[in-house]
Formats: sequence, structure tokens, C-alpha cells
Amino acid sequence: MELDERKKKILQAVIRNYLETGEPVGSRTISKDSSLNLSSATIRNEMADLEEMGYILQPHTSAGRIPSDKGYRLYVDAMMAEKEREVVEMKEMLVERQDKMETLLKQVARVLAQNTQYATMISAPHAKRNKLKFIQLSRVDAKQILAVIVVEGNMIKNSILSVDAELDDETLLKLNILLNSNLNGLCIDEINLGMISLLKQQAGIHSDIVGGVIDAVAESIRADEDLKIYTSGTNNIFRYPELADQQKASELINTFEEKQMLGELLQDSGQDPDSTGIQVYIGAETQVQSMKDCSVVTATYELGDGMKGTIGIVGPKRMDYDKVIGTLRTIQTQLDELYRDDKN
Repeated sequence: MELDERKKKILQAVIRNYLETGEPVGSRTISKDSSLNLSSATIRNEMADLEEMGYILQPHTSAGRIPSDKGYRLYVDAMMAEKEREVVEMKEMLVERQDKMETLLKQVARVLAQNTQYATMISAPHAKRNKLKFIQLSRVDAKQILAVIVVEGNMIKNSILSVDAELDDETLLKLNILLNSNLNGLCIDEINLGMISLLKQQAGIHSDIVGGVIDAVAESIRADEDLKIYTSGTNNIFRYPELADQQKASELINTFEEKQMLGELLQDSGQDPDSTGIQVYIGAETQVQSMKDCSVVTATYELGDGMKGTIGIVGPKRMDYDKVIGTLRTIQTQLDELYRDDKN
């Protein structure tokens, strides 16, 4: 007898309900599943076929059904294949988007430097409060499991966790459900000690795995905190006598090459979560010693999903503020439009 799509959906519903309740599942319970839209009689017939095929069992007369090992195997294989497909597709999409974004930002920095004749910098889009999208646990061998952690934005982290004993498919499935149902959509600072303690308690003898996964989640989210910064037009500094002094120019160029101070400046400019405006720093207002004779104008751009970056233009205090601010507003609008077009 062939396992058609309807039987697969009913089997999935039986397994999901059994995993949630630990109780045998009856046809009336399954009929309440709005996605099936089937009568209890139809479901009873299909469940009888599934039992005959060995995918579900009836523990005792008049009870509902529970999944058999064969049923679990089909469910887990289908779930893992689907998750694997999602991860592969997401990786391909993110790699393509990252490559396109890096090329675009380098081009923006170059064009800004050419148009303004000042030094320019732009940070890659970055989420201040990255959220966890999902976790996928799978077995590598008897002593190791793989945790694939997908974080909102552009981060996929693979982490190998050691286990004392091999985990069977049902245990892995229950851990996947436990972690995803409680952690998905949360930022790292929302995963508090009380939540971790409760998850470990629910995981029982596998509490160490929960701890390891949460550590990997924290590492994944924090790994995205280092800003990527693209610069252009540093040599434009020498166009302005007040900045062309050998020591001043050398300090400025070192700041652009090292990028650490630029990162702090750009991060400070984008600290306000609601800010997408223009900010002007004159002289010592930048708190970057090498820029005390400069003016810095920054603009925050947003690409949706909480992803923001900052554009900065560095020049003499006598810079053409009107032109610079107008150019930055134009770039803000163009980046926003490019993102919307790319998303559509």
C-alpha cells in the first residue's frame, strides 16, 4: 500500500501530538487539525491503514495510536531533509547577498569619495539585537552531534557538541522541538538564567546539550558584532593644507587603515535605534584624536529586518556641508530602494 500525501500528513499529526502530550492520539484529536480538513471517519480509516503498514501502533484496545519506530524514522528523515534543504538554500542566498552587498558598499564608498573629494567610510549592515531563527540538531556519530544555528541577518554557525552516549532519533527530535519552541525569535539578552534552568530541567539527562547549544547561540550572535568597514578616498586628505601636515595626515591615514577607531565612531553614530538621520561632528566632537581638525558627517541607512549600517564622510572643517548632506541623503534613499528591489 502506498503512503500518499494524506497519510503522510495524518502520520505527522499523530507524531506531533504524541510528542507534545505523551498520550495515545485518537482520530477526533487529529480531526481538529485545521490544515487537514478531514472528518473523523476518514481519519480513522487512514489511521487503520497506517497501523496495517506499521507506521503507528495501538497500545491497547480502544486507545488512540502512537508512532512506531518505522513511523518515527519516516518523520525524522523527512524533517531532517527539509531542514537540510532550508539550511543549504539559506546559505546560498546569504553568500550571494553578502557578495553583492560587499561589492555595492565598496562602490558606494568609491563614488562618494569621487563626488565629494573627501575621505569616505561605510559599515556593512549590522543588527544590534540579532534574533535566533532556528536550531537544527543532527547526529554526526555516536559521540558527537552537530548544531546548526541560524541567526537573523547573515549568520549561520555550525557547532560540534560532544555527548556521552549516542542519541536516538526520538531524543534528537524532542531536543529540537524543546529548543526551537522556546528560543526562536529571541535575542541573546532575552535568554536569561531562569529560562536556561527550565530548559535544562525539561531536557533531563541531556541538560548538558542544552547548555552547549545556548553557548553556541551566544557565540553565533556575538560573532556578528565585529563591523566590516569599507573606505575610499584617503588620499583626498592631502588636498587640504590644514590636513596635509605630515604628522596629521599620517595619523588620519593610520586611523583609516586600522579601522578600529572608525568602527567605534560609526557605531556611536548609529546607537539610537530609531535614528536614520544625518549627524555632523566638528573637530573634537568626534572623540577621535586624529580627527580633531576634521569634520565628520554620518548617515545611518537601513535595509530592513533591523539591519543598519552607517556612512561617514571625513574632510576639513571648511567642507561643503550642504553638498555632503545632500549626497548622503541621496545615498540613503538609493540603498533603501536597491534593498526593496532586491527583496521583491
